[in-house]
Amino acid sequence: MLKPSVNELSKNGESIYGVVIATAKHAREITEAAEESGVPLTEKAVTLAIRDIAEGKVKIVNDAE
Repeated sequence: MLKPSVNELSKNGESIYGVVIATAKHAREITEAAEESGVPLTEKAVTLAIRDIAEGKVKIVNDAE
């Protein structure tokens, strides 16, 4: 199980669905950037994306608002 959990990431008012979508989108961005640069990832892209969201490096935007 990844830490922090989805529930912990959604405590700032974001929906769990929004956190999952943002994580998936950022993980794709990380993967694409690694492929373009030719640098292999040392960790899974999802783990890196969750860490970035937890540290506030990525902001979750709700397009419905």
